[in-house]
Amino acid sequence: YAALNQLDHEHRNIMTIEDPVEYNFQGINQIQVNRAAEITFASGLRGVMRLDPDVIMVGEVRDTETAQAATQAALTGHLVLSSIHANDAPGAFYRLSHLGVERFLLTSAILGAISQRLVRRVCPHCVTMTRPTPEEREAYAAIMGEPLESYRMGEGCNYCGQTGYLGRTGVFELLVATEPIRHLFNEGASTDVLRAAAEKDGLVSMKQAGMMKVKQGITTPSEVIRNVYSIA
Repeated sequence: YAALNQLDHEHRNIMTIEDPVEYNFQGINQIQVNRAAEITFASGLRGVMRLDPDVIMVGEVRDTETAQAATQAALTGHLVLSSIHANDAPGAFYRLSHLGVERFLLTSAILGAISQRLVRRVCPHCVTMTRPTPEEREAYAAIMGEPLESYRMGEGCNYCGQTGYLGRTGVFELLVATEPIRHLFNEGASTDVLRAAAEKDGLVSMKQAGMMKVKQGITTPSEVIRNVYSIA
């Protein structure tokens, strides 16, 4: 939705297939998946292709049929936005491949992938400084290359229900499909090799992005470790 909101709604024909439609956009044609009427992500995608769209948003790529239809739409000049279950941004490439889309097609179709995890924000009403545990200190230093002497945390108050946290923020990882990345993926490189090449080219990992939010006082090391380290 954030990406759609940045696009020119007035001069582009934007269509979505969603399950469910969670937010109504002015100037965008949104279609609700309805299995009783045989409207799936894949069939909906094939249907909107006949309506000359410039941009297509597919709520989620869950199966081979949808993955292949979305790839074909991208290859024929449409900007396709979608979500897919993967551990991180490089993993999205491999997930599509595992769903049955040929790698040489994906390398021509994919512009990039964004991975997201949510962490809780430190409550601003009861914030205080505290010292890290040995585990937190080690995790932070391994990523940031500097010691963590103290960080912001919430003590707990009526505003945050005594949790020390109020609201959430995103931790993001953006992988741009540059020519070297496309080549490595097409040649069968592993996820680790692809990630290493991307990091050499400037990729900021979710671990780095999370610990940067610790440094900025937005969240805590335990939140990053709990929500990012277990999967990134």
